Amino acid sequence: MIAHVRGVLAEKEPGRVVIEAGGVGYELMISLTTLDRLPREGEEVKLLAWHCVREDDEMLFGFATRQEREMFLKLTQVSGVGPKIALAILSGASIGELSLAIASGNAKRISSIKGVGRKTAEKICVELKDKVNAIEALAATSRRGGADDAKALMIRDAMLALSALGFGEEAANKMVATVLQEHPDVKDVETVVRFALSHK
Repeated sequence: MIAHVRGVLAEKEPGRVVIEAGGVGYELMISLTTLDRLPREGEEVKLLAWHCVREDDEMLFGFATRQEREMFLKLTQVSGVGPKIALAILSGASIGELSLAIASGNAKRISSIKGVGRKTAEKICVELKDKVNAIEALAATSRRGGADDAKALMIRDAMLALSALGFGEEAANKMVATVLQEHPDVKDVETVVRFALSHK
């Protein structure tokens, strides 16, 4: 199995790159997220890889981060989601947004990505909800949006407060995720908990 490819970036364009390593040009399919992280052509680059071998086809997929490759592999485990659809999903949402949508059962957000139908989005939410960490997703999404560590702490404390009130981890995950989606500017734990309880 090919774990990564390191070499000179010979070509790059939306959806694909060619990396020259040891005199061989390796074509890798990539997401727009990975494309944004690439250096200029002619510079050295390293991409994590996943080698897809089928009876009538063989393809390499490249990823800028371990988190992206892990999410790609999770997506391809969902029935009806092949590598190309998984790559389209990763092009249409950040890892944090995608994890948050899955954890909160927000199939509408996933189906808004080009090439992803409603039924496929619902299957992704159902089959992967136990395979994503909603707390990490919420904190990552908050930091990506420019929030400081205080917001990540607020999210964690709200989860703990709901757990103390008797809600299980999965229920607390979904409740806090819903509040943050509907009220992204919320500033304190008490307000998050109050909004979360009002949805019950």
